[in-house]
Amino acid sequence: MRPPRRPSGVRRSPKTIALISLGCAKNLVDSEVMLGALKKAGYGLVPAPEDADVVIVNTCGFIGPAREEAEATLRRILRLKRDDPAKKVVAAGCYVERDRAGLRARFPGVDAWTGVRSFDEIAAVVEGRPLSGPDRTFLYSDASPRLVSTPGSWAYVKVSEGCSHRCGFCAIPLIKGPYVSRSTASIVREARALAAQGVREIDLISHDTTWFGRDRGRRDGFVALLERLGRVGGLDWIRFLYGYPEEIDGPLLEVMAGPKFCRYFDIPFQHADAGLLRLMKRGLAADRALRLVDRIRMKLPGAAIRTSLIVGFPGEGPKEFAALRRFVEAARFDHLGVFAYSPERGTSSYGLAETVRPGVKEDRRREIMDLQAAISLAHNRSRIGQTIDVLVEGPDARAGGLWTGRSRFQAPEVDGVVRFGLPPGLAEPPSSIVRVGVVSADPYDLTGRLVP
Repeated sequence: MRPPRRPSGVRRSPKTIALISLGCAKNLVDSEVMLGALKKAGYGLVPAPEDADVVIVNTCGFIGPAREEAEATLRRILRLKRDDPAKKVVAAGCYVERDRAGLRARFPGVDAWTGVRSFDEIAAVVEGRPLSGPDRTFLYSDASPRLVSTPGSWAYVKVSEGCSHRCGFCAIPLIKGPYVSRSTASIVREARALAAQGVREIDLISHDTTWFGRDRGRRDGFVALLERLGRVGGLDWIRFLYGYPEEIDGPLLEVMAGPKFCRYFDIPFQHADAGLLRLMKRGLAADRALRLVDRIRMKLPGAAIRTSLIVGFPGEGPKEFAALRRFVEAARFDHLGVFAYSPERGTSSYGLAETVRPGVKEDRRREIMDLQAAISLAHNRSRIGQTIDVLVEGPDARAGGLWTGRSRFQAPEVDGVVRFGLPPGLAEPPSSIVRVGVVSADPYDLTGRLVP
């Protein structure tokens, strides 16, 4: 038998952990909480799974491609374990919550399993100790240990867990349960602590951020939260991601006019055809959606709007797809993402007959993305010659001598970036937010020079 492989030149502590976070920003926050809990428990944290005694994979189980990525990652880590049998593998997160029995059967080499209920007790999971927490989806607070892994200038803040909507295609309520808001006070305390650490932008996230507070009986809960956050000293930019179109109302637009709020709206319209939207259990077909887009841009000039769309939903024929194309052309979104429909067990659309072949789904996805690329290029070229504020993220990994950051109209990780050079004699940007003159553009990114 081959002896266990030990990375050359690496001295391994008996308690080292590497964590691989898959999926969305909400998963990333859960991973940051796990890292904080593990550090508090005395574990050493290493970036490379090869160098770790324990590897944790925080999985995503939202749609088919996410599950495929999770399974591929588990296979890769289990190959490392074959070379190093002392290595321990832990699978966590949404996919485990969704199909623990199936994953156990397919991956018997995994040592421990935990879903979405015990992120704060991950040390006990690793050590095989009994869990003591409540049997419900975990939602962190400002008191939770957390190691923020994003660049020091910005951080995510998760404001809730779960979802009480029942969209026909979405398994999130089946995985995470009903919507549960954090307290406003806890979120404000966390924002203050992040600002004290030098964070200049917070990005509020959840499965439906604009629903915040309604589970507690407050229809104005999200607007009230934004008003409180707008008074937190040290924060310069406040952004929220993922808001249902029906929940973008007048009071929200009014508070978003404040100087600290990024005029950025992440609104998943999903489709434009009224019949398909009824099957999806979603509202706002093309005409009403376009009126909302116009209203946002009228009330908040310069507002950037991002949407998510689904192609290949059962019943989407050439006519319905043509309606979606016309909607994208008319709305001229700043940013857009497209997903091919994935039937999810337990959802109301799961029993619908698949009417669109996988290859056609991919063709339609690519067609919408190509259409949007031309629209995004026009938006970005209109900014050439402008001087914009940019939140610095760090040196550009792709181009030596340049730095990268984001503008108010670019959300982290899902939109493009701004690459910029420094004047001669300047080794690094003078502050976390700088002024950049835009000199060129492509469909996703801008390039410019720092303005002294």
